Amino acid sequence: MNTKFIAVILVVLGLVVLAYSGITFHTPGKSIDFLGMHFQTTVSHFISPAVGAVALIAGIVLMVIKPGRV
Repeated sequence: MNTKFIAVILVVLGLVVLAYSGITFHTPGKSIDFLGMHFQTTVSHFISPAVGAVALIAGIVLMVIKPGRV
């Protein structure tokens, strides 16, 4: 892949995470059967704004660095 393409993706994702002050998403967890009842659980994940800032800075650095140095 082209480094400029990866840099643009990192910048866009970093800006999105910073704009929303972090992103929370849910994934399916364990399903529990207890006394004939079925319970479905979910696991909550949080992407911190600090991760967005790191992605933004990494994208900007990749844009500035010449391709021969990477």
